[in-house]
Amino acid sequence: MKFGLFGGAVAKRGENTADSQGYDDFINLVLEAEDLGYNSIFLVEHHFTGGGQVSASLNLLTYIAAKTSRIRLGTAVTVLPWHNPVLIAEQTATLDLLSGGRLDFGVGKGYRDIEYKGFCIPRDEALERYQESVEVIKKSWNSEERFDHNGKYWQFDDIMVEPYTIQKPHPPLWTAAGTDESIARVAESGMNVLFDHFASFERTEERINVWREACAATGRDFDPMQIGLARGLTITLSEKDLEAALHQRDERVSKMFAKFGALPGLEKRQPESYSDPALDMEAAALIGSPDKIIERLKVLEDMGFKHILILLPDNIETLRLFASEVMPVFKESDTTNADAAE
Repeated sequence: MKFGLFGGAVAKRGENTADSQGYDDFINLVLEAEDLGYNSIFLVEHHFTGGGQVSASLNLLTYIAAKTSRIRLGTAVTVLPWHNPVLIAEQTATLDLLSGGRLDFGVGKGYRDIEYKGFCIPRDEALERYQESVEVIKKSWNSEERFDHNGKYWQFDDIMVEPYTIQKPHPPLWTAAGTDESIARVAESGMNVLFDHFASFERTEERINVWREACAATGRDFDPMQIGLARGLTITLSEKDLEAALHQRDERVSKMFAKFGALPGLEKRQPESYSDPALDMEAAALIGSPDKIIERLKVLEDMGFKHILILLPDNIETLRLFASEVMPVFKESDTTNADAAE
């Protein structure tokens, strides 16, 4: 198993510090995570929240690229309807080049009403804008000659995108999916898939089975490293800590969904990646003692998951404890399986 991180940095107003300095805690966490053996960081993109959530994720990842050497740098996701696709192709290629080929480019069409409203983009245009942008970005990365593009939303005349990308034919493309239909579409598209951290283990197993079947139907090899499964993590050392953690997590996530209108199960409001009808944190997250978390991860491993993205915890001690008490169990498992295969 490989373990990465998923989440976002925060730089709030009124902290008497420049925004770049306001990201210091996050940057230091990522640097230590690389030293601890975490494989990747997938960074969100959000706008107009008033809470300081990171908006220019590619800029921040480029800064992190200069301070790291091994950890992979992902977006989860860059919301394509907000961006000029050619400029995004240039920026991502630059990040891939500067990082030595460590970019994982997650893309999506967005779901927050406040962002659609702020950018003055109708929600009913989201899918078409997203699809056209993916087409332009892939062509920009791969074309060895100058080209034109005359689409519904974007027009480009006699262009060639530079620089080149280190990864060939281009950096891995990721996108989120949650319904059976959207999972099958992603498998058919050739992209990698991100599964959210809200779905129960039961629903999560259904999803990976749908993915496996969709890969087989399209002639695509099943590769568990092309599936990123996000999971919340809280390590507790007593029953009292466990009860408090469940309450706090339920309260925090419920407030977020109430604010942004994306509670799983609400008709016509949820993004496709958040399709689970129940919000049961204990049934979804990794919460409990290290032994309990190991037990839960082994269940996910048996389902076929090998790439787990841990939601950024409130403190670095959680990542340290996870790295020292949990991760070695799965490194030993990987070594044993490799020896058996030989």
